[in-house]
Amino acid sequence: MHGRDLCVVLNKTTEAQHDERRRVLRELFGAGGALILAGVRIGSRAVIGAGSVVTRDVPEGAFAAGNPCRVIRAIA
Repeated sequence: MHGRDLCVVLNKTTEAQHDERRRVLRELFGAGGALILAGVRIGSRAVIGAGSVVTRDVPEGAFAAGNPCRVIRAIA
């Protein structure tokens, strides 16, 4: 619930509110991490590269990265 509340706060900010947006994102994801949009599913054993923006489902056992995030390769 806290994560959803933070997403609401983030969505209410403007592009000019850099400091507030950064604060909310750090609270959501820590110093690094990936941005995962609501409704996107990440399969088990999937690895997402830091800084990725995940806009669609990532299958099980895949390494995905980028902006937008895409599957790079399968993980053995």
